[in-house]
Amino acid sequence: MNSLADPTHERTTRPHWLVAGNWVLTALILVSSAAVARPLAAGAAIASAHPFATQAGVQILSQGGNAFDAAVAVAATLAVVEPSGSGLGGGGFWMLHRARDGREVMVDGRERAPLAAHADFFLDGAGRPLPGASIDGPLAAGIPGLPATLAHVAERYGALPLSTTLQPAIAIARNGFAVGEAYCRAAARREKALRQSPAAARIFLDHGRPPRPGFRLVQTELAHTLEALAEDGADGFYRGAVGADLVKGVRAAGGRWATEDLAAYRVIEREPLRGEYRGVRIVTAAPPGGGVVLLETLNILAEHELNRYPPPIATHVTIEAMRRAYRDRDRYLGDPDFIRIPLTRLLSRDYAAGLNAALRTDRALPSAYLPDAAAPEGDGANTTHLSIVDREGNAVAATLSINYGFGSGFVAPGTGVLLNDEMDDFATLPGVPNVYGLVGGEANRVAPGKRMLSSMTPTFLDDRGRFAVLGTPGGSRIISMVLLATLDFADGRGPHWIASRPRFHHQYLPDQVELEPDALPAGDRTQLTALGHRLQPLERPYGNLQIVVRERDGRLSAASDPRGEGLSIVIP
Repeated sequence: MNSLADPTHERTTRPHWLVAGNWVLTALILVSSAAVARPLAAGAAIASAHPFATQAGVQILSQGGNAFDAAVAVAATLAVVEPSGSGLGGGGFWMLHRARDGREVMVDGRERAPLAAHADFFLDGAGRPLPGASIDGPLAAGIPGLPATLAHVAERYGALPLSTTLQPAIAIARNGFAVGEAYCRAAARREKALRQSPAAARIFLDHGRPPRPGFRLVQTELAHTLEALAEDGADGFYRGAVGADLVKGVRAAGGRWATEDLAAYRVIEREPLRGEYRGVRIVTAAPPGGGVVLLETLNILAEHELNRYPPPIATHVTIEAMRRAYRDRDRYLGDPDFIRIPLTRLLSRDYAAGLNAALRTDRALPSAYLPDAAAPEGDGANTTHLSIVDREGNAVAATLSINYGFGSGFVAPGTGVLLNDEMDDFATLPGVPNVYGLVGGEANRVAPGKRMLSSMTPTFLDDRGRFAVLGTPGGSRIISMVLLATLDFADGRGPHWIASRPRFHHQYLPDQVELEPDALPAGDRTQLTALGHRLQPLERPYGNLQIVVRERDGRLSAASDPRGEGLSIVIP
């Protein structure tokens, strides 16, 4: 995609002895904060959305852990230091690659609807959506999956016990840390929801107000919950005192959880989706994740030689492919354990050729001309991601979320656990948008025990020489960001370019092209408008992509998105 400005500016990297909390990492490492770590000899690499989380992963690797152990430590630490994006009260998808036998698996730790949920869960007596009911407060919370996933990955794939891998997160939760600007901005945006929960306000606000940078966030109750998880595994969260406090707190505040909901939660191992684009092998998230849309878009684009087009035409064709694939997301996708998804058709090259038949290089096709069009509104970008490769070649790409910033804003008293608002990812009514502007149909309606559809798309890319582990937060824009990263990887781009590149997005509805500031040259914007696209420039950049790449000669490089506060580390 040669239409984009070259974002190859780069921060200076230098060796550091890292100190985090009460531990010291006694290995010389190359650190790059929100920038690329230059390739070194084959070793291990971690990129995550927060420096403390990345450092926690390095600590676990130094103690003999593998990539799976490090991922547990990183994910648990992100739950402590980045509460606006993920947490024990949320869930996510993990892509695992085990080097010794080549096993690739998707670990589905997505939240489930409580057993009391039903299709009209968020509708009033007249069948209209209840404002805010699926976003704020405990009614919006699905049954969390992250604690079970941490235990599952540790027990089945790790080399170290949870009592070791959760120690960095426990230490930071107990001792506290100074928050930065990103935390303060997120808390200010969700101040109202946090203030509605006394337990949340006490922990995450400063005397009832959004804190300023430097505020020390101490989460003693969360440390106790993590200790229970470390000692008793998943039962330490879903059963016993923690589970009882969660159910009691949720029900007292108007939620519908029951003890049976927690006891019934199970992680599911799913076969990943696989595809190929111009020699790049893609392994990505199966439903209810975002991989279908990613592969369908790439199948459409495979009908075109993008690099032969003038830059604005290449961008136009990519937008048109996004439009068609996102439309199928809204129409067909949901929890595969509850609905029949026509995967074979959606992922076939013949189907892509049919969608491509009406794709014109000289004109945009309005979304209203496609079936099932509605007119949503909405915005948002939260969640988090980690990417890891270890010395043996094991790899993890994990995208984690509690959905909107600070999730539901509700903390069950005595647990320190901030609950998600993933119930908003269901289709409250067919054609009615969620907080990210995504519409959905019957395939993604609320049902008891059902997993909600997600855009999270942790992905592996392999061109039979280079291997990439990547993913990003960003709400409905996650899939389009991973798409652009895949196109860049296929063009031979390195991790710094991929993490830094300007972005654009189209999701079928609303019928507009969202552009990061300065994403496209003025001439390209003019030509796209002439082709019939409605451009929507955004005030702020979006996304927080984390990527590790193993080069053909075995060297590792890594990058954390410069839009965030993440840290990428390569250990020689």
